[in-house]
Amino acid sequence: MNVFLKEYLTVLKLEKNLSDNTLSSYKNDISSLFNFLDEYKITDPSEIDYKHLAAFFNALNKAGLNSRSAARYYSSVKGFFKYLLANNYLTSNPVEKVPPPKIPKNLPQVLSVSEVDSILSKPDVEDKLGLRDKAILETFYACGVRESELINMKTSDLFLDEEIIRVFGKGSKERLIPIGSSAIKWINEYRIKSRPLLERKIKSGSFLFLNRKGTKLSRMGVWKIVSRYVKEAEIKKEVHPHTFRHSFATHLLEGGADLRAVQEMLGHSDISTTQIYTHIDREYIKQVHRDFHPRG
Repeated sequence: MNVFLKEYLTVLKLEKNLSDNTLSSYKNDISSLFNFLDEYKITDPSEIDYKHLAAFFNALNKAGLNSRSAARYYSSVKGFFKYLLANNYLTSNPVEKVPPPKIPKNLPQVLSVSEVDSILSKPDVEDKLGLRDKAILETFYACGVRESELINMKTSDLFLDEEIIRVFGKGSKERLIPIGSSAIKWINEYRIKSRPLLERKIKSGSFLFLNRKGTKLSRMGVWKIVSRYVKEAEIKKEVHPHTFRHSFATHLLEGGADLRAVQEMLGHSDISTTQIYTHIDREYIKQVHRDFHPRG
């Protein structure tokens, strides 16, 4: 059955342009199913029925796998069997008879506007690294970019006169995002006063944000930057770089932004992913009511 898996992964790589990490995740999930099916002496996908799959997911549950991880396994297996059916390796899809794992709807953590302001005020802009950090935090909040999009951003991706930046999201999909005047100001300050001091001609390439060695920032480096200023702002919430993305979307919707416009800015392929922020908005409104209504 590994022949089918190899073919499937090759198609995903060529047609979907998925990252090596994502492909590895698919491979591990589907290989786990194959290993489980060894006890049934199954050697061809056509021999797999929904009872085998139900037993597999039940085994994952008994092993203590959380619902989100189980949902990832389900998605991987579902995609694999959908491919087999589409290419006539199967006459029916057994996954269709297996209900997906239920995922609890945990709303993402969001910062208030005042908390964002507090964090953004902490970097020492007289210091070259502090000025860089200020530009990074402003960009996170102004544009709602992912960590990977920020660290891979290049100077050629800035169109600040047009108040636009370009990022390459999941699957290397390009999108243009508006950027506000505050972030533009601090990016320009960083490019003029700080980046030339950090730049190392060969190492730096054209990456916008550089570490003290002159190379592209790592994910861990960005996490440390965010954690430092959250701590200095004395904010007790669990905050990470993605929290700025959540806050960006929530604050836009609270301000009356159109859901599809926010979807476009975030780079979500499915609007249902963006709709979670409308739930956050409603939770915020209910909390305000509880806090301030005389009979709340």
